[in-house]
Parts: sequence; C-alpha cells; structure tokens
Amino acid sequence: MLRVNLIVLALLLACAAVVSCDSVKSNQAESARIRTKLEAIPLNQKVQFTNDEWKYILTGRQYYVLRRRGTELPFANAYWHTHEKGIYFCAACGNLLFSSDAKYDSGTGWPSFWQPIGGDAVSAASHSSFGGGTEITCARCGSHLGHVFDDGPKPTGLRYCMNSTALKIVKAAGN
Repeated sequence: MLRVNLIVLALLLACAAVVSCDSVKSNQAESARIRTKLEAIPLNQKVQFTNDEWKYILTGRQYYVLRRRGTELPFANAYWHTHEKGIYFCAACGNLLFSSDAKYDSGTGWPSFWQPIGGDAVSAASHSSFGGGTEITCARCGSHLGHVFDDGPKPTGLRYCMNSTALKIVKAAGN
C-alpha cells in the first residue's frame, strides 16, 4: 500500500510540474507578446495597457511603485547616490524623463532632479499626497514616478524626488 501511495504521489508531483512548466511558458509568451506590442508604439504616442498587461512586463517591485503608487525606502535604492552621466527613462514604457545634468544630491535618499528632460516628459497629478509634494507620473504611460516639491535648487527651485524603481539609466559613453 505504501508503494502505491508513493507512486500516486510521484505521479501527482510530475503532473504538477508539467502544469507549472506550461504556465511559465504561457506567461513568458504573454510577456513577449506585450513587450512586442509596447515596442511597436511610437515614443510620441501614449501607452494604454491594462494592469494585467503591466503585470506581465514589470517586476513585482516595479508594479508596486509604478502602477500602485508605492514608494521605495530612502538610501536603499539603485540611483539615490549615482553620479554617472546619462539619461533616465521610464522603467515601464521607455519615455525619456531626466538628464543626469539636472540630478543633484538632495539628502533625501531618493534620486532628485531640478527639472525633467523636456516640458512634456512628466505630468503632475491633480492631487497632492506625499508630505506636501505633488505626484509626478510619466506623461506617456501614466506610471507613478515620485513627487515634486518646491524646495529644490536654482534655477527652478523644484525637487523632483523619484523612485529608482521607476527609472532606468542609459549611461553616457565613457562611464
């Protein structure tokens, strides 16, 4: 009887493994399909994906920050103390957001910039929530990036306090 139970258990585990592998292949195929769809959208057009579609192409942490308006811990994120020259893009859709030329050390533990790369790179949300700051979203896909405060350096007097998880840097040649 013990042998029969072991055989049945082994068969159940084998079936579960096959189903699990099929699910992973299905998820990979769906992820590839959505990434291809994203790459086909010109950079000057809006990206309008469902939250389910974003889940396929973002990591869990990225989804929490970008789509659920979360935040990461200060002083424990990728770009808070980065000094390399380059351009920062939206981690969700690839929209150009900030230049390292506008990045400065605000002492807050998050990457901070005194201006976006272009006037239409980011959007200010209609509500303010985080310590008096106004929420900043990607103008192309609507993903949450961080907040803007009016205590930044000259010439703008603004501090765009961003989540590293929401950004990807493309380093300038020579870095």
